[in-house]
Amino acid sequence: MFSFIDDIWTTLTGWLFLHAVQPVLYAAGLMDWADDAFEWMDFFLFGLFSVAVVYVICRPLEAWRPVERWGDRRAVNTDVIYTLLARLGLLPLLAFVVLASIQAWFEGFVTETGWIVPSLETLLPWLRDYPFVAFAVYVVVLDFGEYWRHRFQHQIGWWWALHSVHHAQTQMTFWTDDRNHILDDCIGAVWFGTLALLIGVPPAQFPLVVLVLRLAESMSHANVRLSYGRIGERLVVSPRFHRLHHGVLSAGATGKNYAVLLPVWDWIFGTADFRRDQFPLTGDPDASPAMVRGGWLRQQGEGFRRLWHALFRRAA
Repeated sequence: MFSFIDDIWTTLTGWLFLHAVQPVLYAAGLMDWADDAFEWMDFFLFGLFSVAVVYVICRPLEAWRPVERWGDRRAVNTDVIYTLLARLGLLPLLAFVVLASIQAWFEGFVTETGWIVPSLETLLPWLRDYPFVAFAVYVVVLDFGEYWRHRFQHQIGWWWALHSVHHAQTQMTFWTDDRNHILDDCIGAVWFGTLALLIGVPPAQFPLVVLVLRLAESMSHANVRLSYGRIGERLVVSPRFHRLHHGVLSAGATGKNYAVLLPVWDWIFGTADFRRDQFPLTGDPDASPAMVRGGWLRQQGEGFRRLWHALFRRAA
């Protein structure tokens, strides 16, 4: 199944590169960049596909039962810019440059030392015979890692200075998932990619794991009055469950409901809030007007200012 999907994707990207990108590179005399252009196109197409999937699922839900309605949606439009940059532009470029360099170094290290990377399939060989079970295990392990990354974002001062850009939004929608400081996104990409490498997520399954977790995060941020019920709320993170995390009384280190996909992590580690029918106002009471209503550049600059304050002024 996973190899079939990978074959379809490879065929599609190969056809598009051959008929759309390569002729342009040839005409411009840039064929030396063909391999890099193919990798970049793969990033771009996957980002475009993930944005389309999230929009088709989440936008009708927000139109159906919104928690809030706003006349002025400029703050939401800023989040759209965040998503387009994160999925189609800036972040994929950074991820390609940074992670490709790390991968090249790691492959060289493995070649020189002969060290075999331990993976989940090495520890549990029977997973090789059950690819769907293996896929589920990868999702669970990576979701566990994301729980702790998210919790650290709230509890480590300098990291909260960056993550507070995300929590400043008072008009939360499914677009808000990508409202992050660029440094925070880079740390997250390295965190997630490193963990995926360590547990041996196969290349054919990695994009699907990313898509599942991205969809879960976007859905949890949606402006929709939706709960999954007493049992469902304990199985999968819902918009209601995560909205409590974004409530104005939950900013900073006092937050609850850190999980991305599986609330069980909050349940186990004592950070769960399962109150029913609670859809609080969102935002960070300490956020400056620039952080709340400014454009992308102003919010990024404010994030850098808060980071500087957290690292140096408090130390002084």
